[in-house]
Amino acid sequence: MASPKKEEKNILISDEKHGLPFSKGLIASSIMATSIPPNKAYEIAKFIEDYLKEKGIYSIKSKDLTDLVIETMESKMGADYARKYKCWLMLGKLDKPLIVLIGGTTGVGKSKIATEVGSRLGITHIIPSDAIREVMRMLLSRELMPVLYRSSFDSWKSLKMPFSEKEDPVIVGFKEQAEVVNVGLTAVVRRAVREGINTIIEGVHIVPGFMEFNRFNNAVIVPLIIPMEAEGLHRSHFYIREVDTGGMRSLKRYRANFENIRKVGEYIEKIAAKEKVPLIPSYSLDKAIQEVVEAILNKVVDSCSSEIAATGSGKEE
Repeated sequence: MASPKKEEKNILISDEKHGLPFSKGLIASSIMATSIPPNKAYEIAKFIEDYLKEKGIYSIKSKDLTDLVIETMESKMGADYARKYKCWLMLGKLDKPLIVLIGGTTGVGKSKIATEVGSRLGITHIIPSDAIREVMRMLLSRELMPVLYRSSFDSWKSLKMPFSEKEDPVIVGFKEQAEVVNVGLTAVVRRAVREGINTIIEGVHIVPGFMEFNRFNNAVIVPLIIPMEAEGLHRSHFYIREVDTGGMRSLKRYRANFENIRKVGEYIEKIAAKEKVPLIPSYSLDKAIQEVVEAILNKVVDSCSSEIAATGSGKEE
């Protein structure tokens, strides 16, 4: 008769009042915030669990566990990742929310990147700029603000004011729409900052220079632009979008306006280069997500390094 299987003892994360069970998944998720790949993050989390069990440590304070994670990351991945992890932890203690703004023309993968980055960094507040435009439609009638009732690539059809023959009507219409929508975007950012909510806003209306970031000194603002790919790859995104949405976002409409969509993209990217806003290509989704996370954490490092030095919670590598 087989002997009963010995029940495995669980590790408890404790403080003075209560304890929580150790979770490799939660540890790995926190490690992935530094842009370490999931498989490597779980490998580190498993190493930490095995180490604690080998040492007979079944109760550990949360601060000691954090120190162990940092020490393990430094030994296995290098000082840079350990420093980013410390800065990410410090951000959670600051009264500064993280506001990530992801822009780019239609069909470059902004929504997918925003969702994946939010999942990796634990940010659940993700807002499309089109949702803000939809709310503004409820407040402003078609007669009063017709530009809101068009897509970004054909808003020029609602232009009423004259413009120079040298100007491209597609860009004039897009700029007018973006200026109006940025009023709503600014209000959303202001509320997120006031309430201390980490937020990702994505959409074609995220155009560098249209929002005054210096009015939000009490937040970490990270603007990013996803540039267009070659025409063939860019077109393929609309086919995938049509399949993914069951035909709700028809390929035919985007195909008919593809040239205008590209014009809007060229304009956004030109402004981004002028304003020195990072452009992160999306030809590889995994690489794009990693680079977006990297750009965010670099900004976090810049923002919180002085705080770390002042409090002595970590030393510069």
